[in-house]
Amino acid sequence: MAETVVGAEATVEWPVTPAMTAMRVGSGEVDVLSTPWVLALVERATVDAVAPHLPDGTTTVGASVDLTHSAPSVVGRLIRAHARAESVEGRKIRFSFEVSDEAGEVARGTLVRVVVDRERFERSAVARAGSKERERP
Repeated sequence: MAETVVGAEATVEWPVTPAMTAMRVGSGEVDVLSTPWVLALVERATVDAVAPHLPDGTTTVGASVDLTHSAPSVVGRLIRAHARAESVEGRKIRFSFEVSDEAGEVARGTLVRVVVDRERFERSAVARAGSKERERP
């Protein structure tokens, strides 16, 4: 997998809507693109970059991120999130990313995703949720 994944890249473009602002999602008090939405767009780009290279029955899940959100972007701007797979270590795929709008850079950083067996991962999530339900008083 490493040979085919390293270098894989994808770009996601999305217009900033009022629903994506910090004020709306509760991550701030201004009507500009929120950091949670920056991350969501980056994650979409990372998924798109490597999905065609993964073995059948597998997917990736986000594990860690180092994100610098350096400039605001207002409603109506077209956001571009570009991600590139830089390295593979075991099941971990490390990405670099840049996010920009028409005025320039909005954010940059690195993100790690882990390759998982989709069915097993979903079963463990359901089992974990069930165990928490049983623990409630």
